[in-house]
Amino acid sequence: KADYDALHKDYSESVDALQRAIAVLKKQSHNRPQAALAQVSALESLQLIPAEAKRTIDAFLQSQDPAEGLEVSAPDAHGYEFASHGVIEMLEKLLDKFVDERTALEKEEMNGKHAYDMLMQDLTAQIAQATQDRE
Repeated sequence: KADYDALHKDYSESVDALQRAIAVLKKQSHNRPQAALAQVSALESLQLIPAEAKRTIDAFLQSQDPAEGLEVSAPDAHGYEFASHGVIEMLEKLLDKFVDERTALEKEEMNGKHAYDMLMQDLTAQIAQATQDRE
């Protein structure tokens, strides 16, 4: 039960973080401030995100020109130009994968609980029958 709870929590946190990151990236298809990248960079710390996806996210974040934020003449410096369709697609695929895996985990847990309940019901009935036969 503890393993299930921990794994379910990991999947739920990953799904939530992916949904937030996708929302941030999709919210507007134009330039965004540097601070908006924080939701995307938070994905790198999640345990269930595959290493390849983390490398892609890291490359995406590294490809943004930090010098743009230092320009004195432009008070509205942008973190990046909207060119992250590939990253959004990857995050959406990860989201679908994690939702499917979480659903499979929940189904497996429910089947295990049902099997346990059926076994307990059978054993309780056997004990009751043996007690009755003994008397």
